[in-house]
Amino acid sequence: MDNLLAFFDEFKIEAGCDEAGRGCLAGPVVAAAVILPKDFYHPLLNDSKKISEKQRNLLRPIIEKEAVAFGVAFVSPEEIDEINILRASFLAMHRAIDQLKTRPELLLIDGNRFNPYTNIPHECIIKGDGKFLNIAAASILAKTYRDEYLEKLDTEYPVYNWKKNKGYPTFAHREAIEKHGPTAHHRMTFTLLAPHQLSIFD
Repeated sequence: MDNLLAFFDEFKIEAGCDEAGRGCLAGPVVAAAVILPKDFYHPLLNDSKKISEKQRNLLRPIIEKEAVAFGVAFVSPEEIDEINILRASFLAMHRAIDQLKTRPELLLIDGNRFNPYTNIPHECIIKGDGKFLNIAAASILAKTYRDEYLEKLDTEYPVYNWKKNKGYPTFAHREAIEKHGPTAHHRMTFTLLAPHQLSIFD
């Protein structure tokens, strides 16, 4: 496993922030903010994309139990369509930070951009979920909460196979949109169909 860092500044209360579902065609974008104890360690904890679904589901209750504080927040497809996905990602992070029972003194943001959160400084860290434990923990919570939500939606809309693709633009997902049309959970400002399928709208 990668050697992830426990903190950016050992003298500050830090919250790691990350989101999941930015590139999806359906479902919300979900963000998490996590404050871990400075001495937190778990051998599996890493960027959610680098570990298996089973490992993510194992880590989630451990993170929730051991964290000093955590928050998870959703931004709906309607909101994404209204304000765009980048702003929606920042909004989800802000909502997750709003939920923290302990106020952080520094935010570690996965990525290269962020809308500042009132009166709390932040550091943007590219690929931060593979560098800092608290961002990795946030990536696990965001991913597992979003996956769980899409799996529930799949029971209502099985033709899109969200249970498997989690709303991402797979060939089968786009084929289902072409055949059955979009749902209220699809992001209408996204390119829902591949270029060769667009003729159906002509």
